[in-house]
Amino acid sequence: MSDDEGGGTPAWVMTFADLMSLLLCFFVLLLSFAEMDIIKYKQVAGSMKMAFGVQRDVASEQSELDEEFIEGRTAEAPEFEMTAVPEGPRPEEVGAPDVNDPSMEGLLAAIKAAEEAAREEAQQEAIEKLTAALGEDVERGMVDVQKVGENILITITEKASFPSGAATLRGSFLPALTNLREALSEVEGRIVVAGHTDNRPIKTAQFRSNWELSSSRAVSVVHELLKDGVIPEQRFLVEGHADSHPIAPNDTPENRAKNRRVELTILRSPKVEEQEEVIDLPSVDGTS
Repeated sequence: MSDDEGGGTPAWVMTFADLMSLLLCFFVLLLSFAEMDIIKYKQVAGSMKMAFGVQRDVASEQSELDEEFIEGRTAEAPEFEMTAVPEGPRPEEVGAPDVNDPSMEGLLAAIKAAEEAAREEAQQEAIEKLTAALGEDVERGMVDVQKVGENILITITEKASFPSGAATLRGSFLPALTNLREALSEVEGRIVVAGHTDNRPIKTAQFRSNWELSSSRAVSVVHELLKDGVIPEQRFLVEGHADSHPIAPNDTPENRAKNRRVELTILRSPKVEEQEEVIDLPSVDGTS
């Protein structure tokens, strides 16, 4: 009896073998129903390659797993339709009008004409305001206000403002300068005050030449206009021209009287802002 019980395979082995066979068939069945997502597979393969340093590239059209397990079935790659999108305007082209366009040229010309008209109107208003401020002196011909190009020129004769050969203002002319000061405070622009004389030489204890006389007269006018502080001194520029800029020939007493004058030029051109700063103005007696 002992010989019958000694050999053979245990009974559970057959059951285990049957179980393994069933599991194998089950996994084969699952694999046969599975569909490979090529895109996801390539993404996983790429991440694995980056993680583990694998240098082997996966074929772009068909993977090895497709050939081994899914022969005859290939995953259809998604189709992409290329559509041409019209190019819009470049950023640098947006808001950049062509100045050579006829319509733009007309617009710019209209804007320039409107600015010029406004400038002319403002200048005319300034002339009227200055003329009204000088009142009777303008009517008597002692003072003249006129437009010269883009500037306004105020001419003060010697007879109205200074005694002969002196740089001290007449007391009778001070009210006119007070009114002129108020008017100039409301008019924009730098003010060039220039003194002029005739060609007769002068040499006194106070003035060595017509250069000093013309400069001193211009300074006297500026100091009077600077009173009360209504006009900043930076607006003024003082010049002395002696007899170098006559407006009439120095051949008669009447013409010489015309040349003895003080001119105030109100600069209205755009170049005014580019001029240098005004130097400190000395007083008539030579002190600063």
